[in-house]
Amino acid sequence: MDSTQYPPSVFNAATYIAPDSIFKVTKDYLADTDPRKVNVGAGTYRDENGKPWILPSVRMAKEVVANAGHEYSPILGLKLFRDRTVELAFQGMKALKEDRIASCQSLSGTGALLLAGLALKKAESGITEVLITEPTWSNHELLFSSMGYNVTKLPYYKAGAFDFRSYIDALKSAPSGAAVILHTCAHNPTGCDPSQEQWKEIAAVMKKKTMFPVFDSAYLGFNSGVVYDDAWAIRYFVDELGFEASVCLSFAKSMGLYGERVGVVTFVASSSELAQTMVSILENVQRATVSTPPIYGANIAATVLGTPEIAKQWAQDLITMSSRVKGMRQKLFDALVRLQTPGDWSHIVKQTGMFGYTGISSAQIVYLQDKYHVYMANTSRISIAGLNDSNVEYFAKALDDAVRSVK
Repeated sequence: MDSTQYPPSVFNAATYIAPDSIFKVTKDYLADTDPRKVNVGAGTYRDENGKPWILPSVRMAKEVVANAGHEYSPILGLKLFRDRTVELAFQGMKALKEDRIASCQSLSGTGALLLAGLALKKAESGITEVLITEPTWSNHELLFSSMGYNVTKLPYYKAGAFDFRSYIDALKSAPSGAAVILHTCAHNPTGCDPSQEQWKEIAAVMKKKTMFPVFDSAYLGFNSGVVYDDAWAIRYFVDELGFEASVCLSFAKSMGLYGERVGVVTFVASSSELAQTMVSILENVQRATVSTPPIYGANIAATVLGTPEIAKQWAQDLITMSSRVKGMRQKLFDALVRLQTPGDWSHIVKQTGMFGYTGISSAQIVYLQDKYHVYMANTSRISIAGLNDSNVEYFAKALDDAVRSVK
C-alpha cells in the first residue's frame, strides 16, 4: 500500500464548477442510443435531414483557399477579412466613410465580446456596469463578470413576448454610463426582438443616460435572410443618432463556421484619430489573450464576402436557412394546434431567429428527456433548426404529453 505523504495541495480550496449546461445537453444526446432521440438544445443549424450543412458558398470558398498556407496571421487578424466584415456590417454608414471604425479579428462572437470588454477597460472608459437582458445568452454574465464588471439583469420576457415596459423602466433606473448588451436581432434565447419604434425608445433612454451600446450580432443575415435588414438597429444608433458603440460579429451561424471560430470586434469612435487609438488597444488586448487569431476560417469568410459569385450564393444560403427555420416554426405551431395542446402557442411563430422559447417547466423538460429522448436547454429554449419533417410531429406529440401530464 502506498504510504507516500503528499504536501497540502494548492487546490484544496478549489470548488468544483458544474459543466456548461448547453454543452452537457449535447453530450447527453450523443450518449443516447435511442433512434427516436431529438436534439433541440444546440445552437447549430441542421438541414432537412437533421444533418450539419456545409453552405454551398463555403464549399466554393474552400476550393479557392485550399492552398492558402498556414502562416501566423497578424495580431489584429486577416486585414482583408476585417475590412470586408466592416463593409458588410456598416454598409452605407457615415462612420465607414469617415474611417471611424476600429476592428480586430476575434474567436467568434464570444471572443469579440471578450475583446470588447478588455478594450473598454484598457481605454479607461470609466465603464464599470454592464446591463444584460433576463433571460439572455448564458455566456454574457460569465464573460463580463469574469472581467470584473458589475453585471445587472434587466427583465426582458413575459408571457411569450418582449416585456418592453419592464425593460425600458429598468433601463431608466439603471446607472448612467453603463454598457448595454443589445441583441442586434434574433434575441437569444427568446427570439423576441424590439420593434423599430421600441428600438427608438431604447436608444433615447440610452442617449439621455450616456450609455454605451455593445451590439451582440451573432445572427446578421440568419434572422431575416438579409444582412442589411438585420442590421437596422446598428444603423439607427450609429448613423442616425451618432452613438459610439461596439459591434461584435460572428460567422458561426451565418456561414456555418462553428469550429473555425470566425468573428470580428469593432468600435465606432467619434473621430478617425480615436478609432486608430482603439485599434492599438485592440491589438494590445488581443496579444495578451490569444496573440494571433486563426487564419483558415478568416480566409474562407473573406473569400465568401469578397468574391461576387460566391457572395451571391451566400445570399441565397442565408435565405435557405432562415426560410427553413421559419417553416419549421409554422409546422410546430400547426401540430400543437391540431393536438389542441393546452395553452397559447402563438409565440412560437411570432418569435424569430434560430431559437424558440417554449416556457415549459423544468419538470416538463426532464419528462421530455426521460420519456421521449428529447434534449433541450434547461431554460426551455429550443433550437428550431433541430426540427425537420421527420421529427416535428414526434416532438409536438411529446411536448403535448409533457404539458398535459406534468403540471
